[in-house]
Amino acid sequence: MPESGKNQSFKINDAQRTRLEEYCRNRGWEFGAAPYAHWKVKGDKLSIVAYQSGALTIQGKNAPDFIQFVLEPDILGEFHFNTPDENLIQDDYQFHGGIDESGKGDFFGPLVIAGACVDKKQAVELIKLGVKDSKLIKSTKKIYTAAAGIRAVIPQKYAVVTIGPEAYNRLYSSMGNLNRLLAWGHARVIENLLELAPECPRMLSDKFADESLIKRALMQKGKTIQLDQQVRAESDVAVAAASILAREGFLKNMEKLSRIAECELPRGGGHNATECAKVIKEKHGIDFLGKVAKLHFKNYSVVAGNTNGEADL
Repeated sequence: MPESGKNQSFKINDAQRTRLEEYCRNRGWEFGAAPYAHWKVKGDKLSIVAYQSGALTIQGKNAPDFIQFVLEPDILGEFHFNTPDENLIQDDYQFHGGIDESGKGDFFGPLVIAGACVDKKQAVELIKLGVKDSKLIKSTKKIYTAAAGIRAVIPQKYAVVTIGPEAYNRLYSSMGNLNRLLAWGHARVIENLLELAPECPRMLSDKFADESLIKRALMQKGKTIQLDQQVRAESDVAVAAASILAREGFLKNMEKLSRIAECELPRGGGHNATECAKVIKEKHGIDFLGKVAKLHFKNYSVVAGNTNGEADL
């Protein structure tokens, strides 16, 4: 995993640089000039420089998360971490649960958090089915097929919590922080998993915040569980299975919300999302956006005419 205090370097082409610039401008980050560069930008505890040579450098406290959750999946379209390995599973795998979420970076749609408890035999079966981090699976049909396969391999050992936009906006308004909301959702999934698999000794998730946030949100059943967080946890098959179940829930909910909005809702939080929100505002009114979108994103502030709004990402 990249270290936050060091420059991280990548090669990007013109199309990728344009997508990255659009992402940063949509969030109101501060652009400037740099020697031999197309531009440099600062925002969200990041400093990014796009050089004329095609090099891209990223530095700052949030660089690891930005690289993992934005640059690689949405800009570069490639990943630099391992998928689950069947040989490693057979050697030292221990029964545990994995937690992951989908929709955190999407203006439209829900936040879906899922968990899966997987033993050694099931882990091998899941890898043979091709279970891996959902970000590596580009086809919606393949996500649905993989999710069905996961449920067949681990019946009654998975849980999914879907926080629709209206509930999400209420919770965010109450909690005032995305990490607290995520911790609350993770805790709910852990509690549900322990109802189904009380013998599960350990839960693993990707590192997104202070682990104590989840511990404080847990109820009686979850107080004694071992909680582990690691960067790029999706290389673990239980977390990978959870990521697919969460992605399935997100995609199915997006289909439902698109029917309600009477238009296809785009994924992500870029220019297309803002333009779609403008169309929805004209057709249904500004209040309708609360039924299909996360209102703390800057996309909403732009559409509502409040240019001071900021996204939480």
